[in-house]
Amino acid sequence: MSDMGLVVVGAAGRMGQTLIRTIAAMDGVRLAGAIERPGAPQLGRDAGEIAGAGTCGITVTDDPLPVFAQADGVLDFTSPAATVAFSGYAAQAGVVHVIGTTGCSSADDDRIAAAARHTAIVKSGNMSLGVNLLAVLVEQAARALDPADFDIEVLEMHHRNKVDAPSGTALLLGAAAARGREADLASEAVRVRDGHTGPRRAGSIGFATLRGGSVVGDHSVILAGTGERIVLSHHAEDRVIFARGAIKAALWARGRRPGLYSMRDVLGLG
Repeated sequence: MSDMGLVVVGAAGRMGQTLIRTIAAMDGVRLAGAIERPGAPQLGRDAGEIAGAGTCGITVTDDPLPVFAQADGVLDFTSPAATVAFSGYAAQAGVVHVIGTTGCSSADDDRIAAAARHTAIVKSGNMSLGVNLLAVLVEQAARALDPADFDIEVLEMHHRNKVDAPSGTALLLGAAAARGREADLASEAVRVRDGHTGPRRAGSIGFATLRGGSVVGDHSVILAGTGERIVLSHHAEDRVIFARGAIKAALWARGRRPGLYSMRDVLGLG
């Protein structure tokens, strides 16, 4: 099979540049297109030069439809509104859409699910192997420990420029804990504590958010009992782990039937 042609959307951003460099370094894939928003100063420039990967002959454009039509897949770590639009374009072109965008609303997710009726979409709050393995461990631990005896807190820290909170990864881990307890995360989640909150409600799943510096992503799930604590953690040191995971997801999804998949599917951790 020929190399998979991948389009990077948000090509000039930090994650977009990481994706371009990672594609250049991996076998089985090639850069087929680079998309930026209308008016971006990088339009018309060589995508490889922008990413520090050397000239690649792919010019950054703001018109996704003709680029998607000539590609096999799209790698998307942009914003919820952009991702929803790209999911429609990917469905129209019939190409794989890998989504690492976080902060999507329920309405956004519904539109992405509708697009998945027409093409294969892999969507995850985190694309790394380590985090998705962590989610499995969190689910198993939550299942094994009685909610009356152990409280669950999800702690995350990211760089100062991250705009959504809790992070997509924190929500992924919280969802894993809720699955382990056979509970509904929406009804059990506690995202804010301020003032006189009273005692903790048994069975709740708490979230704590930290922002600062250049932290790529730190996540811990604390299972706190009387006299003991279990802490399950993952520390991301380089964005390339997310890029490799996204490319692996695209290769896995190539040729699969339309549907909405997760990294658990890709990694066989379901």
